[in-house]
Amino acid sequence: MNKQDSATTADTSMMRAVQLTGFGDVDRLELVEVPRPQPARGEVLIQVGACGLNNTDLNLRKGWYSPDGDGAESLTGWQHTPPQFPIIQGADIVGVIVGVGTGVPDSRLNQRVIVNPTIYKTHPENPMDIDYLGSERPGGFAQYVCVPAVNAHAITTDMSDAELATFPTSYLTAWHMLARADVQAGETVLVTGASGGVGSALLQLIKARDARAVAIVGRGKEDHAQALGAVRIIPRDVDDIKQHLGDITVDAVADVVGGAGIMDLMHVVRPGGRIVTAGAMAGPMVEIDLRTLYLRHLSLLGSTLGTAADFENLVNTIQAGQIKPLLAHTFPLAQLREAQQTFERKQFFGKIVIDSF
Repeated sequence: MNKQDSATTADTSMMRAVQLTGFGDVDRLELVEVPRPQPARGEVLIQVGACGLNNTDLNLRKGWYSPDGDGAESLTGWQHTPPQFPIIQGADIVGVIVGVGTGVPDSRLNQRVIVNPTIYKTHPENPMDIDYLGSERPGGFAQYVCVPAVNAHAITTDMSDAELATFPTSYLTAWHMLARADVQAGETVLVTGASGGVGSALLQLIKARDARAVAIVGRGKEDHAQALGAVRIIPRDVDDIKQHLGDITVDAVADVVGGAGIMDLMHVVRPGGRIVTAGAMAGPMVEIDLRTLYLRHLSLLGSTLGTAADFENLVNTIQAGQIKPLLAHTFPLAQLREAQQTFERKQFFGKIVIDSF
């Protein structure tokens, strides 16, 4: 089948997808049939094999990114602009290329790929000017999706599609956090929220850098964190993190929790240390004592997603077998509502993935 025939088929065929129809609860997620997309110039059409869930899916649905939450008319997406509903969410896509747009060689057909969810608008090393799959562009909670060919990375591995779908957003975010904090071999990094997708990714990637991880996790998840190489486990509900560290010196903190605990982290890290944050599950609005920041000569860094080079390095690390998938649960597409409810309860370690379409 040539490209023209493939495009004609794509124009006339339908696919199953779940659309987010507006801000609200899981009842705003609707299973529908929509036209199968057609790859534009420079794009590929992927038959989705699996797609992972992320906090961003729930945050967008709830309007959590809005700078002020007074009234539905003020709710926005993560770029602080109103989303264009309906939206097909889902950023962590793994599948097979079944169609190519103009300018993409036919040799890419039938490649198994893992997708970088970050669409760079100005430069591949600028993660601040992007569109995000499942937000500004249709994502992978569907049978098919179109993405730029450069974002679809060929991959050869014995892992299942569901296992591979545990990696893209969480591990790209974690990789960039460690790069932003310039974590070196031999250093010690304190990881908050270490049982979640990004937190558990951080534990593995810190070990891959020959650095040491200290994990803060909820009770009952200690063994999982230790199995990923954490040299010390601290329960999330302790009053004094420093006491539980003992003689361990923390060079950097990788924080995905946020909230009022940020001041505790500023006292835990060594003078001259770094705190990098990429989340705010415990609350986005915080107070800090600037005297602590400047008198202890700390660096406070923000980080979001990652660069094209970060993702390429991540794919190489996956194929080298240096990190392993942490697949907690799988759901079929028709149960995306139940999958998001399970995700929100946070009673799992690793990632939840949609793997049946």
